[in-house]
Amino acid sequence: MKPYILSLGAGLLIGMVYSLLGVRSPAPPIVALIGLTGILAGEQIVPLAKRFADRTAIARPETRL
Repeated sequence: MKPYILSLGAGLLIGMVYSLLGVRSPAPPIVALIGLTGILAGEQIVPLAKRFADRTAIARPETRL
């Protein structure tokens, strides 16, 4: 979690410096950032769903004949 907080802090600091200098940020438009967030969320959903499916299979009781 610490690298994420440091990254966010560095980004905020650089954003403030850009604002003070009157320079436009080279970051992509907000629409592209939202799409990127969707991609990252999609990457996390597949492993999460696999783990959930494995737990369900393990928790299912066996039937004996």
